Amino acid sequence: MKKQYLFGLLLSLLSAAPVFAQTPEERGLEIAQEADKRDTGWQDMKANMTMILRNRHGQKSQRKIRMRGLEILDDGDKSLSIFDQPRDVKGTAFLSFTHATIPDDQWLYLPALKRVKRISSKNKSGPFMGSEFAYEDLTSQEVERYSYKWLRDEDLNDRATFVVERYPEYAHSGYTRQVAWVDQAYWQPQKIEFYDRKNSLLKTLVYEGYQQYLEQYWRPAKMHMDNHQTGKSTILEWQDYEFRTGLTARDFDKNSLKRAR
Repeated sequence: MKKQYLFGLLLSLLSAAPVFAQTPEERGLEIAQEADKRDTGWQDMKANMTMILRNRHGQKSQRKIRMRGLEILDDGDKSLSIFDQPRDVKGTAFLSFTHATIPDDQWLYLPALKRVKRISSKNKSGPFMGSEFAYEDLTSQEVERYSYKWLRDEDLNDRATFVVERYPEYAHSGYTRQVAWVDQAYWQPQKIEFYDRKNSLLKTLVYEGYQQYLEQYWRPAKMHMDNHQTGKSTILEWQDYEFRTGLTARDFDKNSLKRAR
């Protein structure tokens, strides 16, 4: 009887033993993978964008841009940005091929020079067209581009979020790390903090006005990037999202830069 009692006690203790929990790194990667999974399958997109630049004195200028995107399932996505206004940048076009683990391919067409300029892989931290967005900020955020660490769950603006730190794994990044607040319902970022190579807070990006498309894909109406070190900011306002419009790889080759009108 005593042996049976001890055996039963041992079984109860074993059944009550805690299961090994995920590490913060495993949890962070899991969140990134789930967010990526939920945003897969949109195929292609078109949208119009207004870029509003503000200097540290509060003076503003703006640009009108047409955006195109093509989803690439076995690699990073392709995107094309075509500037329509103001007149001094009209016809400028930017083409980007994001890659998961190797340097991105990016080109800029300058109509005044009538030539295509390749963006060096070492220049990804440079500002895009005078904005507070770097070239690397404009690429698709492939899971493999970062390593991750879950920090905590936290409410932000009355919404539940995962707070995840991510560290660039690609060469020539201008950041040591980023801290992202990922909405637990949308699985999209609500806010991202960017830390420079000295690990000082450089910029904060806030997303606003998310809407759902095709009953699955969430996209923001506004993205507000503040540079804490220069006092400058850039706002991207998005309109007229369209998905699955029939764009193909031919719409994103280098010749498409010169064809852009």
